[in-house]
Amino acid sequence: MLRHVIAPTRFFSQIPNEIIRHPRLSAEAVRLLIWQLSQPNSADVPLSRTADQAGIKKTAFMRAKRELMAEGYFHEWRRQGPDGRWSRPQLVSNVPLTADEAVAVRAGGIRPVPEPPTAPEPAVGEPSRRAVGRSQDNRGENNTSHPPHPLAERGAQALVAVCHTERRLRLSGPDIKRLAPLVGEWLLRGATLRDLRDALTDGLPERVHSPAGITRDRLLRKMPDPALPAAEPAPRPQPLRACAGGCGRMMRPVADESECRDCRQGAAESSYDGAVAATRRGMGAVRAAMRNCVP
Repeated sequence: MLRHVIAPTRFFSQIPNEIIRHPRLSAEAVRLLIWQLSQPNSADVPLSRTADQAGIKKTAFMRAKRELMAEGYFHEWRRQGPDGRWSRPQLVSNVPLTADEAVAVRAGGIRPVPEPPTAPEPAVGEPSRRAVGRSQDNRGENNTSHPPHPLAERGAQALVAVCHTERRLRLSGPDIKRLAPLVGEWLLRGATLRDLRDALTDGLPERVHSPAGITRDRLLRKMPDPALPAAEPAPRPQPLRACAGGCGRMMRPVADESECRDCRQGAAESSYDGAVAATRRGMGAVRAAMRNCVP
């Protein structure tokens, strides 16, 4: 096979051979990724519009999008702005990225993605409709009135990060969406990303026939116990005070006592001795009276 290649001097993109020869990416996924990477840095073109430009139909686009997401070449987030509207920032890369790496790239400013507001809180309620016009072709990227719970979104990102490092647990987009609430429950109970990775990957068989099935089974079977409520703080100790028993010592009362232990013990012994002496005196008087009464 003869090849004649001339290096272009302009209008070219750097595409790794790993993408072109990827064993798990379909032709539509490769074409969609290459087309998106060929866009200039200043172009803010969503993946759905790129699919239209590349001549990829809706069904093939959805399948290609799931493949790129599963392999780490495409990442997408849901975010709510100060006005209550939901948007979907997207990121494509020419190398696979984990969920944490994608967040780091997004925060580094490679693409102008607005950060979530910190001072004003997002508007409460459903996102409002656009003032003018809306797309007629719904490819799953438009605003939605039922945004996912933030914990489920964190669960999806954690699940993608784990599956990216373990090829036997490659999950499709719908599988990740179904399992994300379970992972969110793990995070709610205090589990870390390492805990999740160990639970899902330890002791995996050499060949996994149903990645979604074994993942769901392990998420349910190894679910950590709910976090215990925080223990109530111990009561503060009483301040030091002078003993009222006359010994001159300083004492720290446990409840409402005003005398130290030695003074209380001495008072109790004195009271006991007094009671014994009084009892003896009474018994002597009784015996004397009985003797006087004998004829």
